[in-house]
Amino acid sequence: VAFAKYGAEFPVRAGRYTNPEGPTGNRHVVVEFESYETAIACYESPEYQAASKYRLTASTGHFVIVEGA
Repeated sequence: VAFAKYGAEFPVRAGRYTNPEGPTGNRHVVVEFESYETAIACYESPEYQAASKYRLTASTGHFVIVEGA
């Protein structure tokens, strides 16, 4: 719900990968937003915060928000 509300797109979901510099995990997802500010707003939204409780209890991983060029 939160991702749709904030216009997120998913250009990368899993797929083939190689990690030549060491372990990075076994599933990679890139979520693209219109802007850095929109990504932050989505992350901080009540919808995402409610959903993230399920993600955090069911998985381990690294989450980062990066401003693109």
